Amino acid sequence: MAGAVQWLRSVLFIAQMYLAMPLFAIVFTPFALFSRPAAFAACHAYCRWVRWTARWMVGLRSEVRGTPPQGEALIAAKHHSFFDIILLFSALPRAKFIMKKELKWAPILGWYALRIGCVPVDRGKRGQAIAAMMQAVQDGRQDPGQLIIYPEGTRTAPGAPPAYKVGSAVLYAQLGQSCVPAATNVGVFWPRHGFHRKPGLAVVEFLPAIMPGLTNPEFMAELEQRIETASNALMAEAGFIASAQGAPRHGP
Repeated sequence: MAGAVQWLRSVLFIAQMYLAMPLFAIVFTPFALFSRPAAFAACHAYCRWVRWTARWMVGLRSEVRGTPPQGEALIAAKHHSFFDIILLFSALPRAKFIMKKELKWAPILGWYALRIGCVPVDRGKRGQAIAAMMQAVQDGRQDPGQLIIYPEGTRTAPGAPPAYKVGSAVLYAQLGQSCVPAATNVGVFWPRHGFHRKPGLAVVEFLPAIMPGLTNPEFMAELEQRIETASNALMAEAGFIASAQGAPRHGP
């Protein structure tokens, strides 16, 4: 019975979350059309709404740990689901994402993503995607912000074997600045697919920065080690255990 009630609460939560998106857009768009800070204000307001409603509707509390960078920065983050995007964005003053190109055509979401400076890339053509990503980032560097890339390129299930791609190392080398890794346990409570949301404490944690100057292989090894170690610790804190074969299971 309790499971059925939680499932129903999850459906209601998701419904209102997506209904709120166009409502926030209608309120803020007249201002966001002429002011990029207003576009950020709209996105921050929506993130606060999702976090607040998740807390009381499905019992999903959320927390940001570590020190979110406030100036221009490169952030490489673990990506489980939509909720870690919400937590990352809510913690940063001027976040912009490396995103798959198809999202720029998404109603409301696509326009706001471009308005705040997100960089669309074609993930299906790796070499061209990296070149386009580098050029787009270079073109936008006069617009300070926190550039977020997902090193695995897409959402991954908790406990799944990591598959880090070279794009984050290319950006790290091109920008010549430190990279802030970010870990999460969000997928334990908010999965990639499906409606069910579990109660608990979802966390995104900003880790100490990786300083400039590493080679691509050195950087990728250090990035993966830091993110995976911290994410596994956060998931274990939430009662989640990955089996030796990489298949997830829950602890007692």
